[in-house]
Amino acid sequence: MKLKAPVDVKWIADFVGARLVGDDSIQADGINEVHKITPGDISFVDIEKYYARTLESEASVILINKEVECPKGKALLITKDPAGSYVKLVKHFCPFEPSHKMISDTAEIGEGTIIMPNVFIGNHCKIGKNCIIHPGVVIYDRTYIGDNVIIQSNSVIGGDAFYFNKRSNEDLLYMKLESCGRTFIEDHVEIGACCTIDKGVSGDTIIGRGTKFDNFIHIGHGTIIGQNCLFAAQVGVAGKVTIGDNVLLYGQVGVSKDLVIESNTVVLAKSGVGKSLPGGKVWFGIPVQDAKDKMEELVWVKRIPELWDRMRGDY
Repeated sequence: MKLKAPVDVKWIADFVGARLVGDDSIQADGINEVHKITPGDISFVDIEKYYARTLESEASVILINKEVECPKGKALLITKDPAGSYVKLVKHFCPFEPSHKMISDTAEIGEGTIIMPNVFIGNHCKIGKNCIIHPGVVIYDRTYIGDNVIIQSNSVIGGDAFYFNKRSNEDLLYMKLESCGRTFIEDHVEIGACCTIDKGVSGDTIIGRGTKFDNFIHIGHGTIIGQNCLFAAQVGVAGKVTIGDNVLLYGQVGVSKDLVIESNTVVLAKSGVGKSLPGGKVWFGIPVQDAKDKMEELVWVKRIPELWDRMRGDY
């Protein structure tokens, strides 16, 4: 998330109650979690797994709970609770804005777009031309929809990310990391009934031009989906996944977080994608493997009783 104006790092340190180490002249102009960092950002790190990645990133200001050498050109804000400080900053710069109407006065709706009854459109949304938004659709704040988009009934676009920070020695075990990202639905996309597409935690969730979703599909926070993809019913894609163009996911495919599925990939029904996939191939199984190899494996599995009987007969 980019800020409306740069913020002095000394003010940030005072606001969150952290000790400033490093360059005290920095002006931060954005807030992003580790997976979406851009130059000038404020970010945070509180677990060993991500210390090096965050310190070596393009973040200018890093909230951290460990005494380390400050990289040149950065500022470290030493605090016992980096995640809590991050949430405090998000709530300050991107506060929750309640709605009092079914369609916000700040929403922009293009010429020729049809909004059916019982549709909710939140604050600062923009919907392009010649779209059809069917009854019961909910469009959260800061959602941007292109031209010629169809959204079927009861889908939810731009809901909060499923993103929590595990606490220790507290009654509330999981702290919600507030979402300040956005959702973009590009031109000629069709979204089926009862789909859910989460906004980014701090970046953007993007559904590419010409992509089509069946019913009951979930897309996690910060996921980027390319152009002209087809997803069949009950596909579930976790957060921060990148999917290329012309990808076909059959029904009930599940995709784990932080993966890349390259263009022109096909994943057959009920498969579990737990690794990044190169493009131009067909995949199947749990976990996925080359579909041809998996089919051959299933043939041999089916022959196990026959082979067992033969082996017993040899004795």
